[in-house]
Amino acid sequence: MLTDPAFYLVSVPAVMLYGIAKGGFGGAVAILAVPLMALVMSPTQAAAILLPILVVMDAVVVRTYWGVFDRRALQLLLPGALVGIGLGFLTAGAMDDNYMRVLVGLISTLFGAQQLLGFAARASQRHRAAPAALFGTLAGFTSFSIHAGGPPLTMYLLPKGLPPLVFAGTAGLFFAVVNLVKLLPYYWLGQFTLDNLLYSLILVPLAPLGVRLGHALVKRSPAGFYYRVISFFLVVLGVKLLWDGVSGLLA
Repeated sequence: MLTDPAFYLVSVPAVMLYGIAKGGFGGAVAILAVPLMALVMSPTQAAAILLPILVVMDAVVVRTYWGVFDRRALQLLLPGALVGIGLGFLTAGAMDDNYMRVLVGLISTLFGAQQLLGFAARASQRHRAAPAALFGTLAGFTSFSIHAGGPPLTMYLLPKGLPPLVFAGTAGLFFAVVNLVKLLPYYWLGQFTLDNLLYSLILVPLAPLGVRLGHALVKRSPAGFYYRVISFFLVVLGVKLLWDGVSGLLA
């Protein structure tokens, strides 16, 4: 595959797209990376190749956004995320991921449309332990099982009205922890073959470039525009998850 131009044609844009999203611009749009790479390989292999690259991106994100994040949000979200990762590991191979795609896709579409239309509930602007635990668990589980942790996290953070840089920093640090924890169960499941690690090594130089580009875009984006972009991609990705899930179930 290393000599196949198609591998680079899809993998380079996928890694850059993920880096821009990790840098804070576009948020949940990172979910498009795995389907893009899956055009030339299995989704499982694409996810395994991406995970070491994501850990490198996370290191850049942590350094870039250190001190610029919502501490309370992370305190409430991360315990649930660890539970979600554990559930994803325990149910690996036993659950039809298409049902989860339909569920997350439906909620994401409705929530994103609500935000775009200006119908967000003011009460949801406060941090609350129960919703944080729910969305944190869902983000951890979907990140592990179908690599779609962005929409659940976005659904919790979006109504909080955080400044764009704080929103991006909080999301970046959340997934830095999630991806680091995912390394061990992915290893136990045999995902890190020598071939996959070689592909990761070839693509990893793109990691800091994408993150820095995303960070630059966040800094130059007015808050209103930034959150409209996030909400728009949440709707687009919700529709995509719905399509993938329903197609998979019908197949």
